[in-house]
Amino acid sequence: MDIHTLHPQRQPAGGRNRCGTNNGGCSHLCLPGNKTYTCDCPTGFKKVDQHNCALSLDKFLLFARRTDIRRISFDTEDMSDDVIPLADVRNAVALDWHAEEGFIYWTDVTTDSINRAQWDGSRQEVVVDTSLESPAGLAIDWVTNKLYWTDAGTDRIEVSNADGSMRTVLIWENLDRPRDIVVDPIGGYMYWTDWGVSPKIEQAGMDASSRIVIISSNLTWPNGLAIDYQTQRLYWADAGMKTIEFGNFDGSDRQVLIGSQLPHPFGLTLHEEKLYWTDWQSKSIQCANKMTGLGRQTLAENLENLMDIHMFHRYRTTVRTPCAVNNGGCSHLCLLAPPSKGSSCTCPTGINLQLDGKTCTHGMSSFLIFARRTDIRMVSLDIPYFADVVLAVNRSMKNTIAIGVDPKEGKVYWSDSTLKKVSRANINGTAHEDIIATGLMTTDGLAVDAVGRKIYWTDTGTNRIEVANLDGSMRKVLIWQNLDSPRAIALYHEMGYMYWTDWGEHAKLERSAMDGSDRLVLISNNLGWPNGLAIDSAGSQLLWADAHTERIEAADLNGLNRRTLVSPVQHPYGLTLLGPHIYWTDWQSRSIQRADKTTGANTITVRSNLPGLMDIQAVDREKPLGFNKCGRRNGGCSHLCLPRPNGTSCACPTGILLKGDARSCDDSPETYLLFSNRVSVRRISLDTNDHTDVHVPVPELHNVISLDYDSVDGKLYYTDVSLDVIRRANLDGTGMETVISQGLKTTDGLAVDWVTRNMYWTDTGRNTIEVARLDGTSRKVLVNNSLDEPRAIAVFPSKGYLFWTDWGHIAKIERAHLDGSDRKVLINTDLGWPNGLTLDYDTRRIFWVDAHLDRIESSDLNGKLRQILISPVSHPFALTQLKPVSSPLTPFSRLSQQDRWIYWTDWQTKSIQRVDKHTGRSKETVLANVEGLMDIIIVSPQRQSGKGAGRYCP
Repeated sequence: MDIHTLHPQRQPAGGRNRCGTNNGGCSHLCLPGNKTYTCDCPTGFKKVDQHNCALSLDKFLLFARRTDIRRISFDTEDMSDDVIPLADVRNAVALDWHAEEGFIYWTDVTTDSINRAQWDGSRQEVVVDTSLESPAGLAIDWVTNKLYWTDAGTDRIEVSNADGSMRTVLIWENLDRPRDIVVDPIGGYMYWTDWGVSPKIEQAGMDASSRIVIISSNLTWPNGLAIDYQTQRLYWADAGMKTIEFGNFDGSDRQVLIGSQLPHPFGLTLHEEKLYWTDWQSKSIQCANKMTGLGRQTLAENLENLMDIHMFHRYRTTVRTPCAVNNGGCSHLCLLAPPSKGSSCTCPTGINLQLDGKTCTHGMSSFLIFARRTDIRMVSLDIPYFADVVLAVNRSMKNTIAIGVDPKEGKVYWSDSTLKKVSRANINGTAHEDIIATGLMTTDGLAVDAVGRKIYWTDTGTNRIEVANLDGSMRKVLIWQNLDSPRAIALYHEMGYMYWTDWGEHAKLERSAMDGSDRLVLISNNLGWPNGLAIDSAGSQLLWADAHTERIEAADLNGLNRRTLVSPVQHPYGLTLLGPHIYWTDWQSRSIQRADKTTGANTITVRSNLPGLMDIQAVDREKPLGFNKCGRRNGGCSHLCLPRPNGTSCACPTGILLKGDARSCDDSPETYLLFSNRVSVRRISLDTNDHTDVHVPVPELHNVISLDYDSVDGKLYYTDVSLDVIRRANLDGTGMETVISQGLKTTDGLAVDWVTRNMYWTDTGRNTIEVARLDGTSRKVLVNNSLDEPRAIAVFPSKGYLFWTDWGHIAKIERAHLDGSDRKVLINTDLGWPNGLTLDYDTRRIFWVDAHLDRIESSDLNGKLRQILISPVSHPFALTQLKPVSSPLTPFSRLSQQDRWIYWTDWQTKSIQRVDKHTGRSKETVLANVEGLMDIIIVSPQRQSGKGAGRYCP
């Protein structure tokens, strides 16, 4: 290809620049000559005097060439085509323009969008980009600022405001690949071509009234249309007949204008006395006299992929219309109509016009709402056609799966398995908020109890079923055992039951009370991938879709009387019902289907060409919500009221105990684990048996390694080695502050002395051990020699001791007084990577984990009486125990069974394990499948009590 030398000598200084001062006085181009210079203009712009060019174009041919849009100016004589600078034009087909606003519009059948920009390419924006399949024709009503288009994929004609708002379907019946469309705002009519099985040209009012076929014979592929407003004629090009014809607006007096040497005419436009057209085969733009067809000229040639064409000018006729006064009295869209009507009011897609003929209802009453991974859409059941409308949520959706609706408040709930959130918004798209943002993996099912004001969900990643208030508060794990990929969930809240599908290794359909009790497997045979689930309370039946057996089945609510409703279905996923029908989404056919809920007959396609379909719900906002006792004063419960078949039960958020009155809950768990996994801190209550983790909402976590807790002030302390800081916060996430912000490198260990109000930490990057007050003041280096990778650290306040592990070149465990004095190596043999460290204040023993030797060991406080507690363990990192401090009020004989366990995090198994610290037996997995596990501690009133030795008081 080309090559150039880059060197200052290639462009020597000197010489006179005749354009050097004020660009020669030229408004645009200054072109130096031998003795003088010339002012010139960009392509197509005319000169208004010797120095200045026109600021805009008055008249130009606008044409599409698939991957670009060009213009030929009629303000100058050179007739050169010029590319309009637009971005991401992939397959432009149809064009139109709005002179008053200065916009050009185009459709793109690759991106399935309608776009616009100023005539010079500025202010480019997408106008419509949803629910389009092949937008082939486009027309601007420049009088009322409306945009009309045809869609050959959906077989519809639609209209919206010029900015794309208030979109509605005008015509949806008896269309077969509609192509071009033109409008006559002066007469109130629109015209379009249709080149399906029975090609035709039709006329209707611009409000879709008075529709008639005006031409239906001797047509093959009717393409472009053009209106001559002066002579009241309609022109069309037929690529099959290879002709350009015209006739009156009613189709009468039809005549062939050009009937020879037209290989494949496509776009068509008129201006003054001439007709202009594009031709695919000759790759040219031509023109001829509009009355005779004579005087034929080629304006441009050798142009590949020519599509639509229009003459942009600034002299369009304007007329007064009924829509100009108070929007015609319409609440939403005012559309022009034939002279007998003048105008009519219509509503955005899916919304009905009220009896006054002017006002639209406030929203859809009966509708389908479904997830499509990156958006949520609605299909109104109030109107006679099925058109999907995108929920206008101004937030990105990455992988939306499950859908739930609260008809009482008019809110939609959804899960996103990529963002790992459950969110909600009003059905009109406003008031978006995330209600569950932690502790989720793959939330496949959602169900809303609109009466009891609860949301239930399944999570295939955590294998749990949970419940919370509709704002996400008071979250509780209901079922966590014997679940293997729970998917859909459905509620029969009047009876107090919930149902769910499970498509794990042993697929099944289960039921329990809505508080998780009375669990029962209903169906477990002949199931493959049971997906969607719906309850027909009126017909007392349960319905489900199985993507493996390719069936939609039904059974009684107790699982008996099983029967097949629809078979085969390709790959059903979501399932719902409303009235006499069931609806389901199908992955393979990319469609929404409908059938009779009793017989499975009369299957129809509601919407097609919808990739990424997921869950679906049918909603009738006029239908009574039903009743359960939790809907009245929360059933008398302090926290959660959950329906049961024989009444209600009160429940507490995960990890919190219900009090003896069976109605109220403790404020928080008494004894619990806190652990970090780099980007989060979580809690596991030891007061309850479920051992499920709850996220502690501490903000701005990047790489949390070490934790400790101060029970006096109720604050969590932690190190973040990405930010190189030590911070503290309340367990509700408030009050976060940085206490050490400088001079840290890799702070692997942290210990709070709750007696003297100091904190100690190890820094593996700087090989130091330091101390400071809990607020970060009075900082002091205690140990800075003979350290090589210090890791965990622990304090024994009543003995005045500090212990730490070092997994450097010579691994060891050391001890010193809390002021750093009397340092002593306790153990330096038979060690690999000593990581976590914890102390038993009762038995006066040190416990540590060794990730190289794969074991947990202990010794006395002097490093003697060394014992292996358990071996092998995979890759232990941190460990903890209750470490109670005895007192006359709590003798050790009365301590709970919680004291017998020692807990640790394991990198290889990605789990939290525990074992009896006295015997090394009864090993259990407390929590599995947690990436990035780091530190772990126990918080308990028994953990931090007693007096210390007071050795270091800075």
